[in-house]
Amino acid sequence: MSEQKTYLELSEGDSGSHKFYEVIVNGVEVSIRYGRIGDRGQTKVSTFATPEKALAEATKKLNEKKRKGYEPAVMGERQKRAVTRRQITSSKSTAKQSPVLWKFATGASAFGVFADEIGCWVGNQDGRIYTLTHEGQVTNQFKLPDGVKCIVSDRDWLYAGCDDGKVYDLGGKVPRVAYEIARDVDIFWLDISDGILGVSDRDGGITTINHEDESKWSKRSTGSAGWMVRCDEIGIYHGHTDGVTMYDWEDGQTIWNQPTNGAVLFGWQEESMLYVGTSNHQVQSFTKKGEVSTVYRCDAAIYSCAAAGDGEYVFAGDNYSSIYCFNRGGDRLWKLGTGCGSAYSMQFFNGRLYIVTTDGSFACIDASETAIQAAQAGTYAQAVNIKAPNLNDVLPSTTLETTSDSSRGVLLECFQEGSNLRMRVISEGYNQNWKVQFPKDIREAGVRYLVDEIRESASGGFYRALGDIKKLV
Repeated sequence: MSEQKTYLELSEGDSGSHKFYEVIVNGVEVSIRYGRIGDRGQTKVSTFATPEKALAEATKKLNEKKRKGYEPAVMGERQKRAVTRRQITSSKSTAKQSPVLWKFATGASAFGVFADEIGCWVGNQDGRIYTLTHEGQVTNQFKLPDGVKCIVSDRDWLYAGCDDGKVYDLGGKVPRVAYEIARDVDIFWLDISDGILGVSDRDGGITTINHEDESKWSKRSTGSAGWMVRCDEIGIYHGHTDGVTMYDWEDGQTIWNQPTNGAVLFGWQEESMLYVGTSNHQVQSFTKKGEVSTVYRCDAAIYSCAAAGDGEYVFAGDNYSSIYCFNRGGDRLWKLGTGCGSAYSMQFFNGRLYIVTTDGSFACIDASETAIQAAQAGTYAQAVNIKAPNLNDVLPSTTLETTSDSSRGVLLECFQEGSNLRMRVISEGYNQNWKVQFPKDIREAGVRYLVDEIRESASGGFYRALGDIKKLV
């Protein structure tokens, strides 16, 4: 019996999907290969009792994919997503050592970092995300298909943006795809506010995507290389080679634009202020009304920055493996070496500065006044080197746990609306006319799901699923 091969691709234009699915039937053997276009992907081979059963299973799998929008395609016509990864020529700092409490070797250069009262997260260019306690104990390990761009929070939701153009929700037992970004967008940075995703790119563009993973609007700035995007309930703040621009959430109208002294390489926001690190050795600050504020002068290009107490202290990381601290007025309080490479990104939380670096380190720096004074005097404790335990990778999955008990959680239903699959709450006490933000790749028409929790969006009008998802049977 001759081999039968079928090759499909999912190509949804602005929705950003760029996946392939290939099925080969050879007698009683079915080989399925799938993944991101341009990569080899993963392969699963199954053997059946008869050629007829093998063909029936292959047909079933292909029909499932076609219902989700996959179409026949010619392999190799579409190219792999363009990916730009930040490069820093990192040199060793000549400054005194900063008070590093602990550091963890992630195994590859790292960009993604986040910390809150629960713990801290780091994501590296191998696609691994580690969850740690504030004392450096590794508690969990995710493995995503591509390098991690950044880790961002949106109230109680935590997301990881990756080089494959997908944004993963990290709130459950396994990562779930929450958003997909158009294949022709070379993503530089991401941020999310109330379920609305902001994406900045290589060409200086800014794109917003709503809670249903549908594009809202796109704008092109006067500059390029948008390494900064920050979002809040008021608007989107975009940093590029020409400065910082604020856009209105709803229609993308420009609210204000301010030039910067050098290209913007990173951005941080507090409640009322923006802080941008530039190529011209400065952190510049602006009010969210667009008013120019304090300038913090450093000795080299600034690739990361953060602030504490709405600007009481401002921190910066340069490409010479140094960390700076300034007061609100712009006076430099100290400059100290990291001892573990230049900080690609940083996060301040509860008196500690968390950095991810060029050599793949995730380091926790004691930023208390007592520790800094001791470090300036040349006194500091030896950093504890954290080693990862032997944990299994938790991979993204479209497979769901099943349950027949709908008493614990909130019940949702998937329904067809035109050509789209939508979600609504069917448990009592909710507005059933509101849609629910829910992963697209696990939606099936007519199927009911149980989720840990449903919360109303801050702006109203739709709900958001939080926690684990199970399929009701």
